[in-house]
Amino acid sequence: MTATVSAREAYRLELTELAADDPRIVCLEADLGGPKHCFQDRFPDRFLNLGIAEASAVDIAVGLASAGLRPFVSTFATFAALRAGESVKLGLGYLGAPVVLVSPYGGVSGAWFGPTHHCLEDLAVMQSLPGVRIAVPAGEAETREAIRAAADGDWPCYVRLGRNEVFDASFAPAGRGAVTWLSPMGGDTCVVSIGEKPTALCQAATEQQPDLGHAHLCWVDEESLTLALPQLADARRLVVVEEHRAAGSVASTLALLLPDREVLSVNAGADWPAEGGNHDETLAALGLTTSAVLSAVLKGRR
Repeated sequence: MTATVSAREAYRLELTELAADDPRIVCLEADLGGPKHCFQDRFPDRFLNLGIAEASAVDIAVGLASAGLRPFVSTFATFAALRAGESVKLGLGYLGAPVVLVSPYGGVSGAWFGPTHHCLEDLAVMQSLPGVRIAVPAGEAETREAIRAAADGDWPCYVRLGRNEVFDASFAPAGRGAVTWLSPMGGDTCVVSIGEKPTALCQAATEQQPDLGHAHLCWVDEESLTLALPQLADARRLVVVEEHRAAGSVASTLALLLPDREVLSVNAGADWPAEGGNHDETLAALGLTTSAVLSAVLKGRR
């Protein structure tokens, strides 16, 4: 499937299609929909724009879920995981409410918006909440599949997206507990990509190192990763590439799950971006580059 829209737009389109067959689905937005939102146009009585009130949006969604509805809430990743953190902890974590929190602007995809709108800590927050499923899809097809899986499930879910870039993923989506191999292993090392930009970096790395395996993951909560472990069994060394800080990263979770393997992390580091730039420029300033991936691979092989 050739991508034609961003993951953010794919979410809206897929949710609108699903809502046609599932009257339980309601869509809550925190002023991110713009002047026209396809869900609002088609199902105005099931669409709520709650403005800049992220914690309240999560609380309202938890209440709707308790009435048997299937709420999807969308807001910036940083506001979902941090500003609304207590509501997410109590509603999705403690109560286990089947709310789907869909968060664009993950990582530094907001770029020019600056550190207030960047989010390199959200996976750490969500990983610490037992029972919350976490998806970081890459591209339109994988985003649509993740939204379908979230709608079908009866569990709380966090879906992290980018902003408006179209990522043309020419590979099969990685389902929950599954790995999509973008490059077969020719040795004992593989890179593991999480999200769109890291997947592109890993693809560039394998072009330069053809024997390097490339495993792509979408679902990255501990339970989903545990289900995927047998598919990574042939790799003695994993280099996990993700748009996140090292603390609470997917790499740290895999390291705990695989104590007998070497797990290296290529991440966004510990600095705060000090200058403006587009998404790629901001990532490069943080050290998340193809060169960094290849350096980690070579370091692991010494």
